[in-house]
Amino acid sequence: MSGDNAPQNNADQIKSEVLLACNGAWNGHPYDPYPAGKPQLSMIKLSLPAHTSLPWHIHPMPNIAYLVSGSLTVEDKESGECHTFYAGQVINETVNSAHRGYTTDEPAELLITYAGVEGQELSESLPGEPDEF
Repeated sequence: MSGDNAPQNNADQIKSEVLLACNGAWNGHPYDPYPAGKPQLSMIKLSLPAHTSLPWHIHPMPNIAYLVSGSLTVEDKESGECHTFYAGQVINETVNSAHRGYTTDEPAELLITYAGVEGQELSESLPGEPDEF
């Protein structure tokens, strides 16, 4: 391209920030190898109203969530350990470990990326619990 509409080389203005690099979940559990099969990345946008609890569930593959707005408390079912994440933070979720997330006085919005395989469910609710989404 040429002329006034040509893109500018603004390489000195491009900014990159690693928000999280990890090999384990927020609760200290290390990640196992990725599931076998044809890789499939999935990304969802999850919006939770205030005073909402997700069902107890597990994720069978590594996933990571960026908290766009609000706050979310994640609770580990086995240990009872809780951690609250806030807008702008990243959640390195647990794999094959029962947990749930809940909001308090404000809604939350998350962008969640899953590194699974073709045909694999992103979330599996525990028996007697409704589907997570």
